[in-house]
Amino acid sequence: MFKLLSFLTIVLLFSGCDNEKLDKKSGWENIKGFETDNLDLALEVFKKDCKARKVNTRLKKVCKKSFDYTNGKDFFTTNFKPITLLNKKGKSQGLITGYYEPMLNGSFTKTKKYKYPIYKTPKDLITVRLSSVYPALKKYTLRGKIVGSRLVPYETRKDIDKNDDKLVPLLYVDNKIDKFFLEIQGSGKVKLASGKVINVAYAQQNGRKYYPIGRKLIEKGYIKRKDMSLQSIRQWCEENPTKVDEVLNLNNSVVFFRQSSKTATGSLGIELVAKRNIAVDRSVIPLGFPVFVNTTNPITNENIDSLMIAADTGGAIKGDIRADFFWGNGDKAKLYAGKMAQKGILTMLIPKEKKIVKRWSNDTKRYIKVKATK
Repeated sequence: MFKLLSFLTIVLLFSGCDNEKLDKKSGWENIKGFETDNLDLALEVFKKDCKARKVNTRLKKVCKKSFDYTNGKDFFTTNFKPITLLNKKGKSQGLITGYYEPMLNGSFTKTKKYKYPIYKTPKDLITVRLSSVYPALKKYTLRGKIVGSRLVPYETRKDIDKNDDKLVPLLYVDNKIDKFFLEIQGSGKVKLASGKVINVAYAQQNGRKYYPIGRKLIEKGYIKRKDMSLQSIRQWCEENPTKVDEVLNLNNSVVFFRQSSKTATGSLGIELVAKRNIAVDRSVIPLGFPVFVNTTNPITNENIDSLMIAADTGGAIKGDIRADFFWGNGDKAKLYAGKMAQKGILTMLIPKEKKIVKRWSNDTKRYIKVKATK
């Protein structure tokens, strides 16, 4: 999207688009809403995420510099170069969805009301980071369990529900649909009968592939594509209780939780900031990187033009131009997140240091090709 003083052209290897087309879209002045955004707030969120336990190596120098700045515009324009992500057809428009921090009602004791378990990480779940065996596969993690001398896939959602006595519940909630949506959001709050509210955070996942149940509901004609949202899925489930398990079990992925002292946290391990953090496909956008998001509010249709920080990931967040917008908590956040499936443009900011640019190119050559010119 931007015209640079020192041009940086990035081409997705599978996009087939030419450098000139990208150069014409490269320049700070062409970022819609950049001048009017609260860049000082964006800087504060960037600094906060720089305090993550593990900071991306390409960001270490610029993270250190950030604490010398108070003016967001000066910091980002001085230390970064903007590039626009393109899809396989060379287009800059992608999909922006939303997520939020849900509130559930629950208990540490199983009762007739609170009978749907949120599980802790199973003791027999094995996690293998493939980088320890195959460095080229450093972005991949294998999950399963040992049967005999073999590592096999872990149980599906349906299997786990049938054999729930083998797992240890963290607590119980009063609604299986709320429980399912909690897994999709990745973290949330649970209000106990005493009025105390506790935080529950993502701990692990069973290794099974995520399946969006909304797809099946559309295929079956239960919900029209134009009406698809978290709210319409919930309504359908409430109106069709005998079919709920069948539909939920289409998603074999199960998320396990732990109690946390923090509110919603992302993959960086840092508490998320509403409307300033996004979840991304880390094979395209590394965690910690600033990303300018141009999209629209799903209810008001007003423009959203904000510099955000990639701080989270998700099983459904896959693609060349793909982001999940964190709305925070509360009824309004739930409404916006549930309805959001907007078109949008993502502009990633890359540190200007020459060495960093070279390392970026080498580290991600499977996804993008970088060419720096005078």
